[in-house]
Amino acid sequence: MDELAVVTKAWALVAEVKPTDIPVPVEAYLNHVGAVLRPQDDLEEDEAGFSFRNKGKWFVCVNAGDRLERRRFTACHELAHIILGLPSEHKAAPWWSYAKRPMAEIFCDVFAAELLLPLRLFRPLAEKMPISFASVDELAARFLASRTATGSRFATVIKSPCAFVLSEQGKVRYAARSTSLREASAWIAPRRDLPPGCISERVRAGGNCLDVEKIDAENWFNDWDRGGILMEEARHHEVWDQTLTLLSFEDEEIPPPTWAPPQQSEEDELLPELDGVLRFKNKKRRP
Repeated sequence: MDELAVVTKAWALVAEVKPTDIPVPVEAYLNHVGAVLRPQDDLEEDEAGFSFRNKGKWFVCVNAGDRLERRRFTACHELAHIILGLPSEHKAAPWWSYAKRPMAEIFCDVFAAELLLPLRLFRPLAEKMPISFASVDELAARFLASRTATGSRFATVIKSPCAFVLSEQGKVRYAARSTSLREASAWIAPRRDLPPGCISERVRAGGNCLDVEKIDAENWFNDWDRGGILMEEARHHEVWDQTLTLLSFEDEEIPPPTWAPPQQSEEDELLPELDGVLRFKNKKRRP
């Protein structure tokens, strides 16, 4: 299984349920597959939830002490385990950590985000909003989703070049990029350190920073030779030592490549192409 297969199955479920309300009613997804939602008061603080089957019926259990946004995401995450048939590996790492997170859990997170932030409902709203954490937070509040899930979705669906980066313990763990950035090969390598001196690094260290700062694009993108200035915003969660970064180009356009094929002059265009074939004018001999 790969991410494309996961997303395809999530889209199929969304198409069958056809949600129209914002926030999306999670119960509609559960009812569609015959699963029962059960809040649990006896789960540990770092235990988000689990699912099990009893007498032919699925039960999705969520931590009653978690925030509503977290409970909704957990329910969709557990629904992913059921539909995708992936084993639960929650004990491999805390639910909030992206370091050494098992691939099965990552796939279920992707599935959950597709359910909570359906493309048909989310994209039209995101396209109308400026690239900023204020926009991400507003959308997160409307869809009752986490800032992390919403930021990742925001960067992925908008047309303008944009990237949303999640770092943990000062190292990049995940980067969501717009289609335009992916097509321009704007690659942010996982496990790399935060760029020295960037606002994300300073926010993590507890320093005072402006809301938005400029930084050379080559500081974030690997093997980048197009130049350009990025606008960088950052938020830090000290308890988990996670840093969220939002990147966009200053003029919302990707600079062209620094190299280009040589252009012909007008005189060059008048000359025939040299292909090694000798050509002579057809002249008749006089008798």
